[in-house]
Amino acid sequence: MNGKSILYVQTSDEPERQYSPLVLAQTAKAMDIDPTIYYLGKGLKILLPGTAEKMKLGTFPSVMEMITSTLEMGIEIYVCEASKQMFGWETVELIPGVKIVGAATLNDLVLDADATMWF
Repeated sequence: MNGKSILYVQTSDEPERQYSPLVLAQTAKAMDIDPTIYYLGKGLKILLPGTAEKMKLGTFPSVMEMITSTLEMGIEIYVCEASKQMFGWETVELIPGVKIVGAATLNDLVLDADATMWF
């Protein structure tokens, strides 16, 4: 990587807002920029098994296919533990490959990133 990093924060469960952070993170990786995606608040609902598979807009692959390809590219996808607790999801199962982290991780990621984008 060229030493640059971008953090993409997904806060929405709206289908129309799912593609941008995934496409941009994949593009950043292709540009030799280190991307990270962090799911927060309502964004977590997308990561419930079966949800992202049902979302497909236009000619794009399903959101699940986009998440899978993002993970396969080595792009980290983090999930906010506090948001999980906010929904009362103590023992929730999320899609494979995402990492549940504490709220302080988001602060650290923002401070370390060269840029952040929120969706």
